[in-house]
Amino acid sequence: MIDAVATDSSSTSSNEKPRRTRRTRMTGAERRQQLLEIGRTLFAAKGFEGTSVEEIAAKAGVSKPVVYEHFGGKEGLYAVVVDREMRRLLDMVTGSLTAGHPRELCEQAAFALLDYIEEYTDGFRILVRDSPIPQSTGSFASLISDIATQVEDILGREFKSRGFDPKLAPLYAQALVGMVALTGQWWLDVRRPKKAEVAAHLVNLAWHGLDGLEQKPRLIGHRRS
Repeated sequence: MIDAVATDSSSTSSNEKPRRTRRTRMTGAERRQQLLEIGRTLFAAKGFEGTSVEEIAAKAGVSKPVVYEHFGGKEGLYAVVVDREMRRLLDMVTGSLTAGHPRELCEQAAFALLDYIEEYTDGFRILVRDSPIPQSTGSFASLISDIATQVEDILGREFKSRGFDPKLAPLYAQALVGMVALTGQWWLDVRRPKKAEVAAHLVNLAWHGLDGLEQKPRLIGHRRS
């Protein structure tokens, strides 16, 4: 599909017919990408409910049926935007885990999330919102769970080498990834201290917490259940 294109006309004299100057036409793939970028910006700024198909179409310079033709409506566009951002963040985190030392792996994971927040701020704002449509391709909670699964394997090997129960690795993976993710949400708005310092403090808490881990932790209060 190629979208219709506007033309410009001009004349050099009263005896000449107007000349039509063609602009480069936008292919279907290019129009789809344009709508995705516009939708991403609007969803980040206004949320799903605050964004309308009319506004998306107006920003793109097209009619509403063009949006429906590409995505079936606002819900379809939102689902594609969320899916793209989830895959991007997951790829950044899993692709960052290259070092052999567990502490450096913690640093890499923390940096990957903070890098994503810094470089793809609109995407992160969309992900941390509660999904308004059941058919959405995922949620921030499910994404964090996916990332934690990657960390779980690393922790499991480390636990086993230290004599800890590797079956507890999923619990600690969720705790560590959740800590970084929630700190990232806070840092999204305050943007201080600097990214490297935030990563250092996150790893400081995570690493030294793991370093002093008790094999059988005890509660010191009266409650036992």
